[in-house]
Amino acid sequence: MTALLADPLYNRHISGPGHPEQPQRLDAVLSALDQTGLAAEMPRIPARAATEDEVAACHTRKYIDVVRHDVARGYEALSTGDTPLSPDSLEVALQAVGGVLNAVDAVVERRAQNAFCAVRPPGHHAGPGRGMGFCIFNNVALAARYAQRRHGIERVLIADWDVHHGNGTQDIFYADGSVFCFSTHQHPWYPGTGQPHETGEGAGRGATLNCPFPAGSGRAEILGAFQDKLLPAARDFQPELVLVSAGFDSRLGDPLGRFTLSDTDFAGLTTLMLEIADTYAGGRLVSVLEGGYSLDGLASAAAAHVEALRGADL
Repeated sequence: MTALLADPLYNRHISGPGHPEQPQRLDAVLSALDQTGLAAEMPRIPARAATEDEVAACHTRKYIDVVRHDVARGYEALSTGDTPLSPDSLEVALQAVGGVLNAVDAVVERRAQNAFCAVRPPGHHAGPGRGMGFCIFNNVALAARYAQRRHGIERVLIADWDVHHGNGTQDIFYADGSVFCFSTHQHPWYPGTGQPHETGEGAGRGATLNCPFPAGSGRAEILGAFQDKLLPAARDFQPELVLVSAGFDSRLGDPLGRFTLSDTDFAGLTTLMLEIADTYAGGRLVSVLEGGYSLDGLASAAAAHVEALRGADL
């Protein structure tokens, strides 16, 4: 079945009045899943605090110390980038990572077919030594590395349809050919990375695939890239686990993006990712929430995504 990670403690990360990455985002997602009856049919994955060793699989010890220092000193924002902080931010970020790792356990151990992780703060902008873009630790990257180290998974595919390029995820795996990073995103746009010529280096050469598109792009461009670019890449790479950086700020009407995807489009993207997971990874897929800042749009898009994930159960 499709399992759900969602814990009220994630709302203890307070971003401040008027900030787009607000606790109400999680409330909106859970309300939509409740109203559609989806939540009641989904087994729950518990949150837990990730250990420092688990976080150090993708982030430097120095950076972890920076986060600890900034939170302990009461900083209102992370000193490495544009990420708000509050007294519980470190604990919440660790609980988000640990919950996602629990989701990996559940899916790899076949206690769930796939999982949706409704966590905050998001993660895909956090690199080895720097948090930025509302992100503290890179949840999806840590999930990939955990699957490899804990479960012996050799090849992991990360697909990112957030409107912003997941620069942190790319940086973590840029020289690592065991994790394939695929991204569609608006360009030019924050953070300014993710050009087609960024394809990896060393052992990771060819394991990064970026598809930037201009403002106004929608189904034809984004779903087209997944069909025309990702499907052949997945055939060559043959992942044993599929991860999704599920950013819903690529939906029409989001205040921080200019893409035009609809809820139906997100369902289509999800179905395509399930096809990849079914073909190469025994159906094993974990989706992790990234962006999405229109509360109504985030809620309906996330519900469409989860409904499509559950379609694998039927």
